[in-house]
Amino acid sequence: MSVDRYAVIGNPIEHSLSPRIHRAFAAQLGHEIEYSRLRADDDDFERVADQFFRSGGAGMNVTVPFKTAAFDWVDERGPGATMAGAVNTIAWDNGKLRGHNTDGVGLVADLTQNLGFTLTNARVLVIGAGGATRGLLAPFLNARVGKLVIANRTSGNAEALASLASDDRVTGCGLDLMVDGESLAGSGFDLVIHASAAVRRGSLPAVSPAALRSAFCYDLDYATGMEQTAFVRFAGQCNARAAHDGLGMLIEQAAAAYAIWRGVRPETAGVRQLLDSELGRRGSRTDQ
Repeated sequence: MSVDRYAVIGNPIEHSLSPRIHRAFAAQLGHEIEYSRLRADDDDFERVADQFFRSGGAGMNVTVPFKTAAFDWVDERGPGATMAGAVNTIAWDNGKLRGHNTDGVGLVADLTQNLGFTLTNARVLVIGAGGATRGLLAPFLNARVGKLVIANRTSGNAEALASLASDDRVTGCGLDLMVDGESLAGSGFDLVIHASAAVRRGSLPAVSPAALRSAFCYDLDYATGMEQTAFVRFAGQCNARAAHDGLGMLIEQAAAAYAIWRGVRPETAGVRQLLDSELGRRGSRTDQ
């Protein structure tokens, strides 16, 4: 009896938790699957992905830096992928490669179902205007947020992304600019999401601590040990109401991908506990 094969493709890829997560989902549901890591050079995504599906692959997760390349490569795109301009999940579906983006729905699920945050009418600040932020737009607007401010070191990128949303609730600006006549520091955000690559370059984004004070903070990056991420530590120092890293989002977006492939959505709480234990995570959150 053949076993369905799945993989995650990226560069680097050795650190990816996706195989552990999807194998845990399969064990939970009594499914027999194979799940592997695929590394591709920056200009070799199409060859590696094509070889995987030609050899009988059933589905693929896509991580950096290939989400845009995957968007261009697939035959069809789901609505989430179209708005995001990026694909993180590919399914072999009736002879076609269909691309999806589950990042935004994964974050919404972690915030609302696991962390008890209410997005309806919330004032949201997203720090960073890259592909990760673009993937959040449709799910957040569908969740009926009241205001979504995209703040970026380069204001033009934030403004362009806000225009793409075509929704009066979305505003783009520079981190040092004014929003609706008031500074970012005084805007009273309910939720602050860190989606900037600044930490990977060795620095935090230049956002005022006052913008985080009393806010619910969320870092799309996640810790793999006892240390908190730099942004979670920063949020705690700013007296944020709570601060969480992005492991929950990673698990929830994986569950959404698994459901696309196999028609059933796994339970995620047990997998989160398993990973926290295996990774030795004690410093992934701050609650005030």
